[in-house]
Formats: sequence, structure tokens, C-alpha cells
Amino acid sequence: MTIADLAFYAFAITTVGAGLMVTISRNPVHSVLWLILAFLSSAGLFVLVGAEFVAMLLIIVYVGAVAVLFLFVVMMLDVDFAELKGEMARTMPLALLVGVVIIMQLAMAYGVWVTGEGVVLLERPEAPAVQNTAAIGLVLYDKYLYLFQTAGMILLVAMIGAIVLTLRHRSDVKRQNVLHQMWRDPAKAMELKDVKPGQGL
Repeated sequence: MTIADLAFYAFAITTVGAGLMVTISRNPVHSVLWLILAFLSSAGLFVLVGAEFVAMLLIIVYVGAVAVLFLFVVMMLDVDFAELKGEMARTMPLALLVGVVIIMQLAMAYGVWVTGEGVVLLERPEAPAVQNTAAIGLVLYDKYLYLFQTAGMILLVAMIGAIVLTLRHRSDVKRQNVLHQMWRDPAKAMELKDVKPGQGL
């Protein structure tokens, strides 16, 4: 067994174990930390198959942005976890039923899994002439440019829609009005008081 095989089994077991802990952890902060570990282990698996660029994207985007954002939101929001646990208890039988069905499907698939005759397991390919980053850039910005731009527009519209739907103006919050500050008359904004000695304002 080579070092690559040991690394694969280590990353795979860590990913599966961290994913399991994400779902069964009672503390949401601990769940997010397990999720970060699962992302890091998945990045290690991507490195083993030669997709270094995807691994770096997984670490930068998911670990550095999404998971940290989840952690901040969970820690800052005043969530009533007792109420959430009560709702989870009501849906637990259905969740257990779905889990049992999924495990049975996986067992059935694993039971009939055989390797076909004449199948040759491929080793890790040699390093191509074009690096991963350049190859992905050529595909995204050349072959699928219009689809890539369309996906960006859809995400932009979704972001604007989420902002518009969640925007609420509260009357009890004092907001800054920049135009009123720029248009103010200094003669009306300031008033001189003649304070005599020994007398306060």
C-alpha cells in the first residue's frame, strides 16, 4: 500500500466521519466546525486525483467564506434551540424511515456491484501540457461563455431579489439622510449663545 492509498483512506474516512458528525451534533457551532473538517478532507481527495484548482476553490470559497459565514450567523443569532429540537422530534420518525430506505438502497447496490471483465483500472494520469487553471478557463470563457454569463446573471437576479424581499424599513430606527446634510443651511443649523460668566447653558 502506497502513501497515496493511505492518504486516500485517511481523507475518505475523515470526510465520512465529519459528515456524520455534522448531522448528529447537538451544538450548531460544533456542526459547522465538523463541516469545515469535511470540506478540508474533500479538498485533500481532490488533490489526490489531480484537481488542485478545485481543491483550492473548495478551501477558499466553502471553508473561507461559506462555512465561516455559517459559523458567524449561528453564533450571533439568538436561536431558540429548544423549539428547534421539539420540531425535530416530531419529524424524527419520517427522517429515520428515509434513512433506513437510503441504507437499504446502498446495501442493494453494493451487493450487486461486480467488476466487468476486461476492465482495466487506470492509474493517475501524467501531468497534461495545459494546467488545470488554464484548462478550466478555456472551457468557461471560450466554449461555454454564454452559459457562464447566463449563470452569473441568474445569480445576480437571485441576490437582488433576496435583498428586495427581505428589506424592511423600520420607523423606530433613525437613518442618515445624506442629501439633507448636504443641503442644510449653516445659518439655520448653528445658533450662537452668549454665555455669561458663572451661568451655564
